[in-house]
Amino acid sequence: MSYDIERYLNIRSAYGGSFGPEGDRLSFLMDTTGTSQVWTLEGAREWPEQRTFYDERVTFASWSPERPELIFGMDEGGNERVQLFRLDAETGEIENLTAMPDAKQRCGSGSRNDPRARIARAKHRWGGWSHDGERFAFTSNRRDESVFDVYVQGRNEYGDDAELVCEGDGWLSLSGWSPDDSRLLVSQAYSNFDQDLYVLDLERDEPTLDHLTPHEGDVRYQSASWAPDGEGIYLVTDEGDADTLYLAYLGLEGEARSAPETNDLETVIDGGEWNVDGIALDDETGRFVCSRNVEGYTELTVGAFDPDEPTDYETFPEPDLPGGVAGGVSFDPDAERFACSTSGDTVNTNVFVVDVETGDAERWTDAPTAGIPRESFDGSDLVSVESFGVDGQRPSASGTPPESHAGLEVPGFLTLPDEYTEGETPVIVDIHGGPESQRRPSFSSVKQYFLDRGYAYFEPNVRGSSGYGSDYAALDDVENRMDSVADVRACVEWLQDHPAVDPDRIAAKGGSYGGFMVLAALTEYPDLWAAGIDVVGIANFVTFLENTGDWRRELREAEYGSLAADREFLEEISPINNVENIAAPLFVLHGENDPRVPVGEAEQIADRAAEQGVPVRTLIFEDEGHGFSKLENRIEAYSGIADFLDEHV
Repeated sequence: MSYDIERYLNIRSAYGGSFGPEGDRLSFLMDTTGTSQVWTLEGAREWPEQRTFYDERVTFASWSPERPELIFGMDEGGNERVQLFRLDAETGEIENLTAMPDAKQRCGSGSRNDPRARIARAKHRWGGWSHDGERFAFTSNRRDESVFDVYVQGRNEYGDDAELVCEGDGWLSLSGWSPDDSRLLVSQAYSNFDQDLYVLDLERDEPTLDHLTPHEGDVRYQSASWAPDGEGIYLVTDEGDADTLYLAYLGLEGEARSAPETNDLETVIDGGEWNVDGIALDDETGRFVCSRNVEGYTELTVGAFDPDEPTDYETFPEPDLPGGVAGGVSFDPDAERFACSTSGDTVNTNVFVVDVETGDAERWTDAPTAGIPRESFDGSDLVSVESFGVDGQRPSASGTPPESHAGLEVPGFLTLPDEYTEGETPVIVDIHGGPESQRRPSFSSVKQYFLDRGYAYFEPNVRGSSGYGSDYAALDDVENRMDSVADVRACVEWLQDHPAVDPDRIAAKGGSYGGFMVLAALTEYPDLWAAGIDVVGIANFVTFLENTGDWRRELREAEYGSLAADREFLEEISPINNVENIAAPLFVLHGENDPRVPVGEAEQIADRAAEQGVPVRTLIFEDEGHGFSKLENRIEAYSGIADFLDEHV
């Protein structure tokens, strides 16, 4: 039996579990109302209680460690300018903690010097509760839109009451309070593959950042957590020219316990061929959950560190979780259990609670599948496609690829519909964004809808994707940008030879950077495509970098090239400057409030393609940002995509 897109988009997801201070309640986010809201429940599969009722999406929720209250974040219209709210779990009262005391719950606009307007324009990035629940920390670009500063705020304080404890000079985020609440662990990102860690001592008269990770070149220092004694830090890193991330322990010594000349990095768990993705650590008991990304699938190590030998640990049974992809770990107050979100090709996202010592896992949330039988969902196959070599000449749009075409294996996930006729199956090639991202076998209601309609679905992880080592991720940097587009060509050629596929009915689809990949594939290899779908994509790297949020520009230039040094190259590879090559019909979708890829990217490519005689459809949502979070908009968008593909593919 087939179902319409509205039915599929009503398949729900429950994720982001967080235990209350007594361990008797779990909060989570679920999109039952069409946008993600806060829900709570008191036991496995019990009837949950909805706690927030907004038209806008809630982005996170975190329980106080001491009181029946939680803080959650929410933006407006997809603008990503998250404000912080406190929910009293007993009374249901909600207060905006980032609004001025005399402001209404949602800040209004005023002059640029009005503190209410200034705070409402700012992004707030959650940094966690102090252990006593009296304070919380966050980073924000209130002072200067291009940089993030560190703030500490009392639980009963509002707006400008927050104390600016450290001015930043870039992209700062927080990794938590030390066990004694005297210090904060701070991360500064220069790119997705280069970060630094700092300690901020709050007990100094003038807190400053003490550098923990001086280094040369690009080195990742991620997923940092305080050790229980506060004398060290656990983190994942590729320091020492490692190709993949490994779990390490960084001992802190000296008066400030942060002198870089005395810090010692020791390997705890080696990633080997695959990345250690991260660690969740309870800093009272030393119990932890460490995740490893093996070809896109999650492997969990559950254990407890030895308090006397911080690199030694005992392990507990690995939980048997459905789906193959898991994350978002949160311990209960005694670290006897942890909550995590799980997903898979045929498993919609739900929160499971795992007993640490036994590994027994129980599903707590019951996100429904809109009456669609779970057994009707289709699973993917992990495949590998041979593309041209790292040192080879990129194949051109026409002609025979050079001998050096062989050499690089591009992984991907291919899903075929239950029933198909050989040689007649249309295919959607769905390209991920990032580019430092990875398509993994997690649940997608959109993918299942198109499979139900008879489309095959192919999700490649072309060079530049994360999850396959630093070398693989760097293969598309700056001047090698178009090599990843050539990988898409190799994938299409592989699909054309697949016995199930109709080689003349292959469509490209992608969002954000994946939207650029769609446009680039249409301009570089126009003969391959029956249609293209560009969702919030980049059409012109120069205008994108000029107009993206000030806080993002430096990070994005590290990946794509800078306006100052690489403008000519950025112009050369921008699809807008090769639009005359597009031959396939094009559907462009965007959000008016997109702070990452401004809507002008959609407008210019749609206008220029139409001028070339390309059949173009455009859909702009006034109340969305970088993607579509509201159910009614998602229904309109994907109904339109389905009609577009039915017409042209």
